[in-house]
Formats: sequence, C-alpha cells, structure tokens
Amino acid sequence: MRRRLFAAALAAALLAGCSAIRVGYDNADHYLRWRLGGYLDLRGDEQRELYRGIDAFLGWHRAQALPRYAALSEEAARRLDDGLSREDLNWGYDSLMTQARESLRAAATQIAPVLDRMNAQQVAYLEKRLADDDRKIARELRGSEAERRKRRAKRMQQQLEEWVGGLTQAQVERVRLYAERAPLTDEFRARDRERLQAELLGVLRRHEARKRLPELAADWQRGREAGYVALNEAWRREFFSLLLDLDRTLTPAQRARAVATLRRYAQDFTVLAGRGGAKTSTQ
Repeated sequence: MRRRLFAAALAAALLAGCSAIRVGYDNADHYLRWRLGGYLDLRGDEQRELYRGIDAFLGWHRAQALPRYAALSEEAARRLDDGLSREDLNWGYDSLMTQARESLRAAATQIAPVLDRMNAQQVAYLEKRLADDDRKIARELRGSEAERRKRRAKRMQQQLEEWVGGLTQAQVERVRLYAERAPLTDEFRARDRERLQAELLGVLRRHEARKRLPELAADWQRGREAGYVALNEAWRREFFSLLLDLDRTLTPAQRARAVATLRRYAQDFTVLAGRGGAKTSTQ
C-alpha cells in the first residue's frame, strides 16, 4: 500500500510514524492537498469538493480513529514492557491492519463523489502519473539480490534504532540474518501494484467510485497472486522471529525508550482527538 492513489489518505491514518506527530497531523490537510493534487487534475468546483472531502475524512479520523490509536499505543506499551510474545505480535499486526482498512474505506468514501465526475482526460492524467511512479520505483529497486538485501538490513537497523537507540553488535548481526533469510517480494509487489492500478482506473472510467472504491481501498489484498500471499506469510514469520529475538536481548534502557515512545504516541493521539473541529481547509 505504498505509492497508490490511496497512499496520501493512508498517510493521514498512519502519521504515528512521524517524529513530530502533533505538527504533522495538524498539517495533514495541506499534505493531502499536495499529494492528491499531484495525481488528480482538478480545478475550480471539483478541487473545492476534493478539499471538502479531505476535511470530512480528517474530521472522521480525528473523532473515530485517533482514540483507537491512543488505546492501541497504550496497550502496545504495556505488552512491550512485559516482554513480547508471538500472540502480541499477531495482535499488533491485526490491530494495525484493521485501523488501516477502516481509514482507507473512510477516505475513499469521502473522495469518491468527485472521482466519479472525472472525464477521460483526467483519468488519463492519473494513469500517466501512476506510470511515472512505477518507473521511479523500478529505478529505486535496481541492483543485485545481495545489494537489495544489504539495503534492507540498513533500513531495518535505522528503523529499530529510532525506537530503542543504538543496537548492540549481536543485535545488528541478528538484523543482518533477517535481511538474508526473509524473502524478497519486489517483483510480486510490482505486479500487484499494476493490478490495483488497473482496477482503480477501470472503476474511474466506469464512474463507479462511489459504488466500488471504498471496498477496493479497504480490501486491497484481495486478488493477490497465490505466490505473493505465500511469500508475504514467509516474510512475516521471519520478521516476527526477528522481533522476538531482539526483544529477548533488549537492555533495560532500550526497552524503556521504546515503551516511553509508545506512551508518548498515546498521549499525542489523545490530545489531537480532543481538538476536533479546530481546523478546516475548505477555502
């Protein structure tokens, strides 16, 4: 779900990854205008209707999703403080997927009416922008398998260090083993992206966004190749094994830092949820 039309809407649902979460969320309307504006050639009343849809989605998200994120973050902190189990990881994955699906469905519902009025030239513009993205992603994924696995290990180490601080040499080695063992899914993911883009463009050409887009957005995994599904399951098993092994080696300081980060997120989500209706951007 990374570089599709829905990515901008999903970003608002997943701003938990931002280190300045309150600032990021308070400017989500401008970010979504900019991101969607890069894909949709809308002017005048159409553009204003899109902005109203963005505002409506963010209003829903603030009132409905943020309190759930706060509760999930607090519960995740409690589980991490006690030491992780595979059941905890399954709970976390399922919880995040549920929230992502709900947010994508809500976002698609709000923007679908204006998408249903797009003409053939506007759909062609979107198709070109998506193709441009595909070429850019393909360039970024160039390199041998060894190079791609090395980049994966570096990314994972950086992400983990944002949560727990510097890793020990043994922890770095465990990350390297994960990068070596976990399957690469780049080719499958590229084909799946093409599948979703074709479905989206077909929906827009038939002017069926209100009818079909919410469920297409929320159930983006339906219709995947069986090989991709199997590979993703294998990747998830390796990733969970990595997290469980790292959890057993966390120092008290590393664990305390990660738990504090989750609790800070919970506090930020609670504060942001309490600002309902404070900001609009329909002009």
